[in-house]
Amino acid sequence: MHTGRGDAELRARTRKRIPVKADASDVSCGFCIGSDFERFSQVDDVFSRSRFDPEVHSDRADAFYATYRRPLADWRAAKGYQQHDYAFRNATWHVADVFAEMYEEGDRRDGFLDPLSMLRDGAVEQVDLGPADRAATLVKHAAKAAGADLVGIAAYDHRWTYTERFSVQTSGPKANDLPNDLDHVIVIGQAMDSTLIDTAPSALSGAATGMGYSHDAVVLLTLAQYIRNLGYQAIPSMNDTALAVPYAIQAGLGEYGKHGLVITPEFGTSVRFGKIFTDLPLAHDAPISFGVKEMCGRCNACSKGCPSKAIPDGPPTTDRHNKSNLIGVEKWTIDGEKCFAYWTRVNSDCSVCVRVCPYTRDYTKRRNRAWQRIAGRWPGLALKIDARQGRGTRRQTEDWWPQI
Repeated sequence: MHTGRGDAELRARTRKRIPVKADASDVSCGFCIGSDFERFSQVDDVFSRSRFDPEVHSDRADAFYATYRRPLADWRAAKGYQQHDYAFRNATWHVADVFAEMYEEGDRRDGFLDPLSMLRDGAVEQVDLGPADRAATLVKHAAKAAGADLVGIAAYDHRWTYTERFSVQTSGPKANDLPNDLDHVIVIGQAMDSTLIDTAPSALSGAATGMGYSHDAVVLLTLAQYIRNLGYQAIPSMNDTALAVPYAIQAGLGEYGKHGLVITPEFGTSVRFGKIFTDLPLAHDAPISFGVKEMCGRCNACSKGCPSKAIPDGPPTTDRHNKSNLIGVEKWTIDGEKCFAYWTRVNSDCSVCVRVCPYTRDYTKRRNRAWQRIAGRWPGLALKIDARQGRGTRRQTEDWWPQI
């Protein structure tokens, strides 16, 4: 399986991206938006609700968050949840946590409730990078040099901006201030280490998530500072400010999957996304299609494998499980309350849906690139091949660590 780093050869050899023409009912975001659509408040996010809402908050939720800082002796001794597993998982979160906690006294949590703010002032005068397509090429080159595995660019879409951010101090809303003239959104994708994902569910598999966020923070800050040094505004954002999934789809990085995540041609589901809002004029990428919607319509690996039964197996609907789901959107929708409740029972994030997804493969290997081509034309055949291969089975955590 891939270890989380992309390269030029991989992208050149991955199946060609096919632009999708948007229409009035499905405006490039991967799902249909109804007339009753309402923008989302971060206060209703399941992680925000886990801090105050009795429907989600519990002693287990508090214990779950505490495992990221609790003394090692207090942790579980089960396989995959031993002291060295948690020690590594928590270490992978360290860089992201440093930025997140730096300004907590001001009711901030950079990257999760507020944009990353560790930035210097930029140039006073703007540097002309030429036409928008040339500027986009330069920005993408800089992003990949800084460590981005994927990068795409979309137009700013007001629908995905949170109506308000969540305040930890008040357990309620606070203003979501975003300048009106940031018309472009750069979306960064960081591949997660699939050898770690293979051990899900375990504390060890959570290290893939932590590294994804920590790498994301570094790349976003680097690229945002580059743009500021050119004299333009750049606001780096991880989970804060706006929904990342529709932007990743609009930026041409992948398609929406049944498990509520973006599936990319290069890394399947095993990707974390961040974004930068900017006024630097940039050409936009087009959404792509490589057969994911048709495959997810046939496949039930994620819904069958989900330990919490949070992923329903059926066609896209406008149904909402609870207030943590969008209103007025026809799509596959997971039950975040069930998902998070399972996390609190095992004291780590899950990632089973990522592990079992047929698209989670090492695409540096020819046979997996061939499988993706088959999946784009004959999803039923691709699923039979996937079943025969036995891909997606859980790996024992002790097999991940060196045997000494």
